[in-house]
Amino acid sequence: MVKVWYEPPPYGPGTSLNRPSYGVPSSNPAWTQALSRRPQGLVIAGACVAFAALAYIPVMVREKNLPFTMSPEYVAAQRAYQRYHNMNPIFGVSSKAARAADEAH
Repeated sequence: MVKVWYEPPPYGPGTSLNRPSYGVPSSNPAWTQALSRRPQGLVIAGACVAFAALAYIPVMVREKNLPFTMSPEYVAAQRAYQRYHNMNPIFGVSSKAARAADEAH
């Protein structure tokens, strides 16, 4: 019988010797290590605000050149078409509440 000596990986189970261990290595930039030490809620909230600001830039740039489908005439024609074909009659534009609200204007 052959004896086999098992030596676990140096960083615990699930790691291997031919790749680095999991976690933030020390070769990362300082700002990533600083972010990892901050409270998670603030980091997530800041990232959400940053991505919302990035998403608003195209809207801000093209605000004057909106698509023709967003013009008031087109929207009115679309609502009339939806009413004629009785689209979404329970909660939508063909419902009694929506018709009453439009007639009040």
